[in-house]
Amino acid sequence: MPLKIVQNFDSSFTIEPQAQESLFKLLTNEAFLNQVCQQLNCEKVEFTELLFQPVPYSLTTPKGMPAEFEKYHDNSEYAIINVPPNFMYNAKIFKPSRLCAIYMKINS
Repeated sequence: MPLKIVQNFDSSFTIEPQAQESLFKLLTNEAFLNQVCQQLNCEKVEFTELLFQPVPYSLTTPKGMPAEFEKYHDNSEYAIINVPPNFMYNAKIFKPSRLCAIYMKINS
């Protein structure tokens, strides 16, 4: 099966305000934040309210994310996580089908 090379991928998306509010509540839920902290081995995390749609790997997007978010990928003070599918479903977000959220690690 040949590989299909994607030259351009539109990573822009919009989320309805009510769906965004629901998703942000889920992403800032205390139990979820504790779970993220446990996985990252840090004391506390804070949701930056930055979301992006993963993109296909290409010469212009070697990390699989829009270029403007790559600065968070290489920064140890931040963590990028996949938004759990059940959060997307509960917030009634079906397009895009996948999102990533950026959290800032806070160590006292």
